[in-house]
Amino acid sequence: MKKLLVIGMGKVGSLVGSLLQKRFEVTGVDKSAPAVALPFRIVVGDVTHTDFLDSLFAGQDAVVSCMPYNLNLPIAQAAYRSGIHYFDLTEDVGTTAAIREMAKDSKGVMAPQCGLAPGFIGIVGADLAKKFTRLRDIELRVGALPRYPNGLMGYSFTWSPAGVVNEYINDAEVIHNGTRKMVPSLEGIEMINIEGQEFEAFSTSGGLGTMCETFEGRVDTLNYKTIRYPGHCSLMRFMLYELILKEKRELIEQILTEAKPPVQQDVVYVYAVVEGWKDDHLEREEFYRAYHPVQIDGQHWRAISWTTAASIASVVEMVADGSLPDSGFIKQEDIRLNNFLNTSNGQFFKEV
Repeated sequence: MKKLLVIGMGKVGSLVGSLLQKRFEVTGVDKSAPAVALPFRIVVGDVTHTDFLDSLFAGQDAVVSCMPYNLNLPIAQAAYRSGIHYFDLTEDVGTTAAIREMAKDSKGVMAPQCGLAPGFIGIVGADLAKKFTRLRDIELRVGALPRYPNGLMGYSFTWSPAGVVNEYINDAEVIHNGTRKMVPSLEGIEMINIEGQEFEAFSTSGGLGTMCETFEGRVDTLNYKTIRYPGHCSLMRFMLYELILKEKRELIEQILTEAKPPVQQDVVYVYAVVEGWKDDHLEREEFYRAYHPVQIDGQHWRAISWTTAASIASVVEMVADGSLPDSGFIKQEDIRLNNFLNTSNGQFFKEV
């Protein structure tokens, strides 16, 4: 793997390209030229045009899509036609299912869901699960939050508003009482105390990726919940269901983006708990980290940006190194945490 495309030069995509250009020949693609200079070549064009996409992929070895969930599938289809590796950050279940079907006879890797959740949290959860003889529960939690919240919602959209709304509306897959099932998002609310600070966590769609399939028959409970400041879930339910804005996605995305712009000081909480038996002893393993903004090459990067970008860049590195398969579908829970952390971009997670 030498040449690769990074599509979408937004908050995350521009950093993905900057991280990967240190090793690969990167070409960035966006509908308009980035406002700031980037250390790799930029091609301007509309990736919703099939002919433009197909022409882009000629001579490339891989493509990394950093586009909103609803634009990923055509890019994946173009990668499949071209026989090159494909990576994305989607949390969308339907998009992932379609990509997985293509992966059955793909010439390259088809690796969606390479962000934080799904993505890194699944790698962490599966690593903890390996320590047990027999499993009982796997509970995974991630929150990307303003470090200094204000207002009733206690939130800012440092991540794609379209992706956030999508995961709030779609049902979430879980394993409950040993049975694999779907539950409504914005339900199952619980309180969490992290270092003296109270948070709430609730079900959202897509965070487990393919883990329910992988662990079905092996656990009594498997779930993923999003961490927010208290009161956030109730307000989102009010907007989506009492005001019926769930049927006007573009409108609510616009409202939320204008009301809660990104902050520079954010924090990403990653928390995983696994319970089960080691031989005959019931035990519990935990993983907790709080990730904050960092300086990369002299530039300030929000926690959500660098954790997401470093996650997908690490998976790209592992495919290039041969520590992951070079064709077919990659489940995040099949990625070994130590291998992930030992990539040049996985090192960012070790330094915390």
